[in-house]
Amino acid sequence: MATYSSSGVDIRKVKGIHAAINDSIFSSLPDYVLPIKGHYAGLFRSGGQTLAIHCDGVGTKVMVADALGKFDTVGIDAVAMNVNDIICLGARPLVLVDYLALAREDAELVSEILKGLQEGAKMAGCAIIGGETAILPEIIKGGERPFDLAATCVGVVEGEPLTGAKMKPGDILIGLESSGLHSSGYTLARKVLDAKKWGKEMLEPTRIYVKPIMEMLAGCEVHGIAHITGGAFSKLSRIGSYGNVGFLLDNMPKMHGVMAELANKVGSDYEMHRTFNCGIGMAVACPPAQESAIIGIAKKHGIGAQRIGKVVEGSDVMLEKGGKRISLL
Repeated sequence: MATYSSSGVDIRKVKGIHAAINDSIFSSLPDYVLPIKGHYAGLFRSGGQTLAIHCDGVGTKVMVADALGKFDTVGIDAVAMNVNDIICLGARPLVLVDYLALAREDAELVSEILKGLQEGAKMAGCAIIGGETAILPEIIKGGERPFDLAATCVGVVEGEPLTGAKMKPGDILIGLESSGLHSSGYTLARKVLDAKKWGKEMLEPTRIYVKPIMEMLAGCEVHGIAHITGGAFSKLSRIGSYGNVGFLLDNMPKMHGVMAELANKVGSDYEMHRTFNCGIGMAVACPPAQESAIIGIAKKHGIGAQRIGKVVEGSDVMLEKGGKRISLL
């Protein structure tokens, strides 16, 4: 059985590192920083506003772009991985800066990457206001035109931040369809998938959910939002800890295409739902009465949506499949 851990990424160890980092940085903070620990972004106050900030990258998906010689979409991923995180706190993206590390000067490569960054910013309704390009031949290696790409986004929270504290047992969990693998799990995906056969699907850009989520927050009662990225559905614990609740995934969609191929190669429901989004890019927790309205907004924006589970007592994230329940933590 292929696992994320055996491919080089141990989610449990990563979570331990995150916990140590949070304990360190939150040990002493100025009073304008909100104590939002272990969530999808940091929050701070400035000029009477509450602002969210987050930094993320594209990961080893850039190696797929290099292998295919196609670089005009990974910028969308860089934007998506940031804006999709800050909207989990109810923040509307405002501005973004990027960081591009190259093995050598390559104006054509930079131009192609910038196309995706600009397209992603347009989709998210935010502005790119700067960035940094570094030439690091001793660090950036491998492939034909190796590079690394990351970004930092700032957004504004209009009203109270959405932490997940309002979630309660009986709420339902609505999954918003992903556009594919998005930008997580590629260390394992690259090892088990044939890039010649699945390269196009592997490079499909991460869906940006800003517009439908902002509409849901404006017109519906939403209790929590989770971006399903690295660590997959174990990420629900990020918001579950704020509501002191757990989750039961008992109605996950059938997997198709590249996701079905991954499931076949990986051979474990636990590993799949701990590593890949399994067709769901965002999860929205809400009262049952809001189900049709939230699904309707998603579909209006061309995104499939369905109830995938519910909020339950406890602190676990459980997958129910084939009559069995599997803890994803």
